[in-house]
Amino acid sequence: MVRKTLIAGNWKMNGLLEDGVALAKGVKEEFKKTGRRDCEVLVCPPFTLLTSVKKAVKGSRVMVGAQDCHYAEKGAHTGDVSPVMLKNVGCDYVIVGHSERRTNHHETNELIAQKAASAIKAGLKVIICIGETEKERDAGQTIDVCTKQIMGSVPEIATAQNTVIAYEPVWAIGTGRTPTTAEVEEVHAAIRKVVSKKLGRANANKMRILYGGSMKPTNAKELIALPDVDGGLIGGASLKVADFMAIIAASKQ
Repeated sequence: MVRKTLIAGNWKMNGLLEDGVALAKGVKEEFKKTGRRDCEVLVCPPFTLLTSVKKAVKGSRVMVGAQDCHYAEKGAHTGDVSPVMLKNVGCDYVIVGHSERRTNHHETNELIAQKAASAIKAGLKVIICIGETEKERDAGQTIDVCTKQIMGSVPEIATAQNTVIAYEPVWAIGTGRTPTTAEVEEVHAAIRKVVSKKLGRANANKMRILYGGSMKPTNAKELIALPDVDGGLIGGASLKVADFMAIIAASKQ
């Protein structure tokens, strides 16, 4: 099963207007030079930069996504942004369930599933993040944790066309540490089996599963080459054009 590689940059809470636009334009120009159509590229800036970044990448194949959303379309939700609003400003994707949201904002699987379903209904594609903590890994609970997060966080309306899973071991995010390639493939293969159980084999075979957690130019090629790894959700390395493009260059062709 051939699945188009997706390289997504999660800028997190980084970037003022001038720097964010410059970064987006840099990715746009460098990606255009590659001429590649076998790889999708996505940048996910903070809410404050979405409109400006969308304008900056206009005329290219670089897509734009948000880092979170509320599940409601509108209402008394101070500080929140709805999927409809994101779609209205030109977003293609939204990330939900990132470990930093699960931890810092105490988001549950049920809430994440609500967000994902609302985003899909609004016409967005979703990247649903899952992953275990270091304590859970040391206890041998990696597969169990990921299974519960998939079963609880992925809505029933998810398909391979509207949903991407991102496996990010929490202990590897921003630490420079990564699991071995064998460990990554083991988890990704297990994830695909769980998706098959929840959404059927056809969706599981076609659904993209990204790896995140200290993916960088020096390890991207060996990670993305794994059979069940279909790209990366990139944090720190997405904030530098050269590093982000090096990861894109390392992706499957």
